[in-house]
Amino acid sequence: MIKLFRFLKPYSLTIAVILLLVFFQSLAELFLPTLMADIVDEGIVLGNIELILRTGGIMLLVALGGVICTILGSYFASRTAMSFGKILRSKVFTHVQAFTLHEFDQIGTASLITRTTNDINQVQMVLLMILRMMVHAPLMFVGGVIMALSRDVQLSKSIVVVIPLIALTITIIMVRAIPLFKAMQLKLDRLNLVLRENLTGIRVIRAFNQIAQEKKRLSEANQDLTETTIRVNKLIAVTMPVLMLSLNFTAIAVVWFGSARIDSGNLQVGDLMAFLQYVMLILFSLVMVTIMLVMIPRASVSAERINQVLDTVPSIKDPAAVKAGKESGRKGYVEFANVTFSYPGAEKPALKNLSFSAGPGEVTALIGSTGSGKSTIFKLLLRFYDPDSGNIAVNGIDIGKLPQKDLRAWIGFVPQNTLLFSGTVTENIRFGKQDATSEEIYHAATLAQAVDFIEELPGRFEAIIDQGGANLSGGQKQRLAIARALVRKPEIYIFDDSFSSLDFKTDARLRSALDQETANATVFIITQRVSTVSSADRIIVLDDGCLSGIGNHQELLDTSAVYREIVYSQLSEEEIV
Repeated sequence: MIKLFRFLKPYSLTIAVILLLVFFQSLAELFLPTLMADIVDEGIVLGNIELILRTGGIMLLVALGGVICTILGSYFASRTAMSFGKILRSKVFTHVQAFTLHEFDQIGTASLITRTTNDINQVQMVLLMILRMMVHAPLMFVGGVIMALSRDVQLSKSIVVVIPLIALTITIIMVRAIPLFKAMQLKLDRLNLVLRENLTGIRVIRAFNQIAQEKKRLSEANQDLTETTIRVNKLIAVTMPVLMLSLNFTAIAVVWFGSARIDSGNLQVGDLMAFLQYVMLILFSLVMVTIMLVMIPRASVSAERINQVLDTVPSIKDPAAVKAGKESGRKGYVEFANVTFSYPGAEKPALKNLSFSAGPGEVTALIGSTGSGKSTIFKLLLRFYDPDSGNIAVNGIDIGKLPQKDLRAWIGFVPQNTLLFSGTVTENIRFGKQDATSEEIYHAATLAQAVDFIEELPGRFEAIIDQGGANLSGGQKQRLAIARALVRKPEIYIFDDSFSSLDFKTDARLRSALDQETANATVFIITQRVSTVSSADRIIVLDDGCLSGIGNHQELLDTSAVYREIVYSQLSEEEIV
């Protein structure tokens, strides 16, 4: 957890002020019992009204000063802890943005959400307690012991027994709590995973009538977390009674032995009252330490999980210094040279020795059976992964030597699984180009054949889209995703099975509009429809990650058995001719 405190550097001065305020607050609390003892012994016993009033006035001023220090200390501590949490969330989010898909798979999306929310909240809460208690408790303990000894050394022996008992209690809690807190966070990850899958997959769950099964999964994860939490809370629940019993028995012992010393003339009543208050301060400081030590193990587990995210080095990094590459002179020129790639943990490569090139003004279509590696090509081109071997170049530059931001600025991507964001239609299209004008947005929507349904939405281009585009049909979502890519006006277009939800009439109109708009760009299309690829300038046929054939429609009918099989499965003899 200490490792995370490096993010507190901007608040060093504020923390110094907090510690100073806590110091004066502690002095005020330690000074009050002494003033009270003076009032009793020198004022009430001797009937000195003037001393009572004067010392009482000082007590009021000291108490007022302590209250002011407490309020200001709490305010600054709260601001510092909340700001620390804000910085930490920002750091984690920014670092995660640099992750490749491999790191997301490794840690898990549900776990990343838990670490960014619950785990940071745990560390933030403990930091607040540290700023308020970590200094206050030791000061009160040491100061209380010194002041108690100054009142009566013999009576101080009564608190010697209780301190080891409290220390033993704290040790037992620490040893048993840490493994339980680790288990709690893992079980919370599991609960979030099940809940997230349930919410995102609600349509499939209902379609297959699996609501009862999902309830059972959630109930099991929930019960698992509940049982672990109860075990932790039982452990903590035992703590406070032990501490309070220790405190109360100590108070009884102080009064018992103190009254005997008063009878023998070795102690005054005011000193006994002050001594009793100092004992309470000492024991309460130990209670504060115990509370912190109960929470610190959980915060330490959370801090460890946060550090794991921050310490994870993305497997793909931008080059430290980008050398000016020699461009091919053809904007949008793409070349794959002997590219081989395997997904982490996969038994065999997804792509094997793949080589091809594509240039501006050309439409390159990829076709093949499911799992043949079509989408993998574009994950590599977008540099979501790096190839195991071989080379990928854009505009004559190895993409490994390009900043990822610059590479992706050249590409307009329409993914296979359409994803829209909560917000307006305009905001979703403008996601492709932040400074796009209203005219550019309307033009992109027109090309994508989306204007007709947008005009029917309440609010038209300002209509609200639900998270994930839940209030739109599959075809409507695809057209908005295409408009989002078109507004970017990139050098390279990638349509990853992006027309599957469109009817043939809309598909034909859209393709006609795209032919004009993308005439000078490099266009890649992944599709299962032979009718879509047949007009492409170049068709790449993939089979089990290998290049099975490359050429136009007629050439492949003559040379590629895999392509012929796909064609004959979709078209009749008359349609092929």
